[in-house]
Amino acid sequence: MNNNRRNFIKTTGLAAAGLSLPFLGKSNLLNSFGDGKKEGRFGIQLWTVKEDLAADVKGTLKKLAGFGYNQIESFEGANGIFWGMKNTEFKKYMDDLNMKIISAHCNNTVDFERKAAEAAEIGMKYLICPWKGAQKSIDDFKRFNDEFNKSGEICKKNGIKFAYHNHDYSFKPVDGQIPQTVMMEGTDASLVDFEMDIYWVVAAKENPIDWFKKYPGRFTICHVKDQTTAATGIESCILGKGSINFSNILHEARKYGMKHHIVEQEAFTGSNPLASAAADAAYMKALKF
Repeated sequence: MNNNRRNFIKTTGLAAAGLSLPFLGKSNLLNSFGDGKKEGRFGIQLWTVKEDLAADVKGTLKKLAGFGYNQIESFEGANGIFWGMKNTEFKKYMDDLNMKIISAHCNNTVDFERKAAEAAEIGMKYLICPWKGAQKSIDDFKRFNDEFNKSGEICKKNGIKFAYHNHDYSFKPVDGQIPQTVMMEGTDASLVDFEMDIYWVVAAKENPIDWFKKYPGRFTICHVKDQTTAATGIESCILGKGSINFSNILHEARKYGMKHHIVEQEAFTGSNPLASAAADAAYMKALKF
């Protein structure tokens, strides 16, 4: 998530709440995704193609399916998680495309009971808090733990999971403590999972594998987003064109409970969102881990 996305979250109300597989060559992993198809299972965060979706929701989703994505992660924009459709209508279109909506980023402090019920009704697996932002004190992060546990209880009641999506700020010390550690150890593991944005962990100069090992079973969904160096600092890039060793990281991740791999592509200079999504899908199909 870049500054533009953070601004978007603020304008859509999320900030008011404190806040947006390839064939692996190993049959045991393919079986863990259920159908054992050669192309495996991997998804895409719809933020990647938000402008295209705003112009043509169904047409854009159809293109994503054609690229090889069979899972999607939505986000709560102006037209809601389901892009102006009812949850059941959205699911039917997903079914028609042989895709599944498994998760969504949303505001977990407003009307969350309804959101959880609607997500559960169509077989989604997660609702995810995408953003809290840097805080002035570690006590602010501790207060989030109570919020997350309550959201987790609502999700559990509906048969789904709640998760929190990290950025780099949660790995930077506050009052001598690491916020990510405070949140992971202060939340109930039976109620709260974590979606690791690998890009932001690396941006914080942390090793994702160390976190998988330290908290097995807590990181069950991840964002696969590559990183390169630009004139203005680090930025997102097409998978395989950057510096992150996803083969190694994801190989280790699956040992410690990783279940879902969600491509996310931030805009970069000269990028074309749909072309990037197509290139990222090709990378995921070929990736072995």
